[in-house]
Amino acid sequence: MTSDLGLAGKRIIVTGAASGIGLETARLLASEGAVMVLMDRDQRALDAVADELRAVAHFCGDVTCEADCEHMGTVARTAIGGLDGLVHCAGVSDRVARAFDIDIDEWQRIVDVTLRGAFLACRAAARVMLEQKSGSIVALSSIRGLIGSPRRHAYGPAKAAVSMMTKNLACEWSLSGVRINAIAPGFIRTPMTDRLVEDGKIDEKILADRTPMGRMGLPIEVARASAFLLSDWSSYITGVTLPVDGGWVAYGGAGPVATH
Repeated sequence: MTSDLGLAGKRIIVTGAASGIGLETARLLASEGAVMVLMDRDQRALDAVADELRAVAHFCGDVTCEADCEHMGTVARTAIGGLDGLVHCAGVSDRVARAFDIDIDEWQRIVDVTLRGAFLACRAAARVMLEQKSGSIVALSSIRGLIGSPRRHAYGPAKAAVSMMTKNLACEWSLSGVRINAIAPGFIRTPMTDRLVEDGKIDEKILADRTPMGRMGLPIEVARASAFLLSDWSSYITGVTLPVDGGWVAYGGAGPVATH
């Protein structure tokens, strides 16, 4: 069953579509009747998702590679005749560590995937959209890019840069009919966060107690926000970063929410 967001027939690319938020976003958009193209680094998982969703096209690629991202535009033109939307979900987490303990090559890898990858993917999509003078792009930032966090010295700053990149590109492209916004998910139940919980790097109870809505989020809740930002319902919104975090960023109290 589709909603009335008007996404049926819209030509949309999702990066990082083989798992987590990207997968749930691709599923939601496909259920809305969008014409889907999918990109991910994991060829086997991507093939399975593309088959499940009956995607028009899918391709394996690394968002840090300029040629792979520019290939996105070629696929959009040849396989679906243009591009109405991009949701850039591809990303990785970093190792939680003190600043003096971080390997700088690992730091650079996180920054490259997070910021360079977002810029290259958004730019490649915009090349097609600017020719049409229409389109909507959604990039994934993070609450870690909105608040200070100890021991997250690559991921947080890179996500903050994605939010600023979103503002800059909105100022450059919006007059030509291309909108770009970002979403800042909070703690979302994905395979990535599940691994952090299992490894003892995230305490799920502490997170729930600290979140005004009292729980971690679900990938579908981020996907719905992306669908809104892709749709004409958000036609006068550009350059913003929307937290989807259960109130995490809004809360400024000391200790668990329930104690206030």
